[in-house]
Formats: sequence, C-alpha cells, structure tokens
Amino acid sequence: MSGGTLKYRGALSALSAEARRRLLDRTGTSDSQVAARTRELIARVRQDGDAALRALALQFDRVQLSSLEVPRARWEEALASLEPKVRTALERAARNIATAHAAQKPQAIEVETEPGIVVGRRPDPLGRVGVYAPGGRAVYPSSVLMGVVPAKVAGVGEVIVCSPPGPEGLPSAGVLAAALLAGADRVFALGGAGAVAAMAYGTQSVPRVDRIVGPGNAYVAAAKLQVVDAVAIDAPAGPSEILVVADGSADPEAIAREMLAQAEHDPDACCVTLAVGEAQAEAVAQAVERAAARARRQEIVSTSLKERGAVLSVGSLEEAWPFVSDFAPEHLLLATAAPQEHLGRVRHCGTVFLGERASVAFGDYMTGANHVLPTAGLGRAYSGLSVLDFYRWTAWQRVEREAAARLAEDVGTLADSEGLFAHADAARAWRNA
Repeated sequence: MSGGTLKYRGALSALSAEARRRLLDRTGTSDSQVAARTRELIARVRQDGDAALRALALQFDRVQLSSLEVPRARWEEALASLEPKVRTALERAARNIATAHAAQKPQAIEVETEPGIVVGRRPDPLGRVGVYAPGGRAVYPSSVLMGVVPAKVAGVGEVIVCSPPGPEGLPSAGVLAAALLAGADRVFALGGAGAVAAMAYGTQSVPRVDRIVGPGNAYVAAAKLQVVDAVAIDAPAGPSEILVVADGSADPEAIAREMLAQAEHDPDACCVTLAVGEAQAEAVAQAVERAAARARRQEIVSTSLKERGAVLSVGSLEEAWPFVSDFAPEHLLLATAAPQEHLGRVRHCGTVFLGERASVAFGDYMTGANHVLPTAGLGRAYSGLSVLDFYRWTAWQRVEREAAARLAEDVGTLADSEGLFAHADAARAWRNA
C-alpha cells in the first residue's frame, strides 16, 4: 500500500485499519510540550503585559521593539513599496472578498409563536476583533484580507492585526499593505502565543478583543485553544489538507498540481486523492511523482507526501462518499464530469471546489470565498470563516397581557415538576392579568 513519493497507494478497500485511522486522525500535530510551553508564555503576558511582549520579541524574533504598535505611516510606506501587479491583485482580492461576504450578512427576525407572544433575534457586530497574520517562514497577506475584510463588512467597531516583527521591528511589508487595503484600524508587531495572549487578555498597549481569527503555527493554534475562557476564536486549525475525488474525466496532471499546492504549505500537510478505477489512480500517482520531483519547495513537499500523501482507487464514486464524510477535509475538490450533481452528497468539509478548473489556489486568493477553514476533520462541526463570525445575537421576547394569562398555568405546571417553585409563583401571578 505504500511506496515511492506517496505514503499510500492502492485500493481504498485494501487500506489497513491502521492506515485508514492514520489518514482520518490528523489531530496529533500538537504535542504536550507545545501546550505546556504555550501556557507559560500566556502566563508571562498576563502577568507582565507589554514588558513580557518586548522580552518575547527579543527572545524569538531577535528584535528590540521601541513600540509595539506600528504607525500608520509605515503601513502607507509598505503599500507604496508594493509591486504594482501585487497591489492590483490584492485590491482585486479585497473587492471580491467584500462582495462575497456582504451577501452573507444576516438579518433581524421576529416571529409570533402564539397570539401576543413575540420572539426576536438581532445580529449585532462585535466591538473589537483581532486578526493574527503569520510571519517568518510563512507570510500571507491574503490571510490579512480574509480576516479583516469580513469583519469590516460586518461592521465590527475596531479591527486590530498582530503579526511578528522582522529584523527592522516591523511585520512584513505585504502584511502592512494588506492591513491598509483591508481597512484594519491598528497593527501590532507581535507574533506567536504572546500576540494571542495580548489580544485575549489585553495589555497596556494592546486592547482586549472579543474574537481572534487567523492562521498560525502550532504555538498560535495552541494559544487560541487555551484562551477560550476569555475570548471567542475561529475554528481550531492545523496543517493544510486536500481531498480530491476524481473520475475518469479528470486530468491527472491537474490533480497533481492541486496535491502539490497543498503539500508545499507544511511538512504535516495531508493530501489525498480518491480516483475511480485503478488506471486513473495510477495515472494520478505518476503525475504526482513527476510534479514532486520538480517542486521548488522540494523538502516540504517530499516530507508531506511521504508522511501523509495518498492516491487510492475506488470502484465507483458511490464508494468514495463515506470516506469523504469521515475525512471531512479542509479543501474538497470534485474533479468529476458533473461536480454540481455531486455537491448534495457533501456534508463535512471546509469548502468544496466544483470541477478541476476550480483550483484551490483560486479560492485561496481571489474568488472571494474565505480561505480560513476547519482542518483535521473538524469540518464535521465547524464552518469556514464568514461574516457570521463577526456578530453576536441579541434575543428578545414580548408577551402581551392576554398571552401572559394563557401562559401562566402551563408554565407553573412545568416549573413545579422541576422543583422550581418560585418560577411557578412568578408565572401564576399573571393568571388573572
């Protein structure tokens, strides 16, 4: 079942129980040492505030920060320094993200459940949101757009960005430029677990936020999970992943390109293809091997495919769907002749790409869909980041006099049955209203 560039090759039905478990269980990328170290870092920031953040920048980023916050003039300089083509592409991406997310904005509702009884619910934008933008080995201005633009579309009062400082004490020029284009309000040169702690609990300089979104390394992911007592987060996130379902109409070279596009993210990335028929599976596997041999991020791609790469054959598309549901991928590419017809079979994933032309790269950057997505099978319960993540709901209910009289006895009966006698008294007091 294994060999060559890929960890697993062969028929899905022949996959051992252990191999299947290994493909489905992608939660083991964070270890106890990361969690323990993260707890220490968070505790330092909670205790010492800005002083701890400066010390962490010196320790991990090798930079002495004169100011934690980046002046807006430096954002403007970064935007002016961008290559015109890059700026144009970022502006186009920001427009499409704004358009797609504006269409998702929720509306207030009010319903009369019985005559005189009205229940309502209203979406209220969050007051302040923090967006984490990776730095160092992975710098993604596109992720700044994916976090900031939907928050601004939702009407969030203030959006701050935290991103690790480089040698000059500033986040990357791309991150600063994207923050300006996206409409962020403040940017801080802070990275890692310290940045997450600062946004969650607040320091002398960094304001406390209501929700933290955005991707990051293992320490950032661990920190977000550890601060949920104080702040909401997006979905817990891990290494990138893709599952391709391909029938005989699919181009093996196109599938190989999609596999490598995810493999180059991270040595722990998981890339799997289910191909209908042994011949199609073999053609895809060979295309992946050829593409991997010429990959520019050779070491990362090679490690990813050898540890978590798979091309498996299935007898039919019907055989593929149970595995798709169990795998719950971050990215699901339906490289089939009629992908729209198969969309209804999908329930568990971050997002679906319909047809091989719908490259994941398009969704990562330019279609307007959000690329902050659940990984490690969490697509069973979590959705990708959307404008809905930047609201909380205010609920209300109104009861007219006659309706209160009608409710009184039944509510009193239920309250008595639960031993909540003051509740019963409060309800029955309205019997003769």
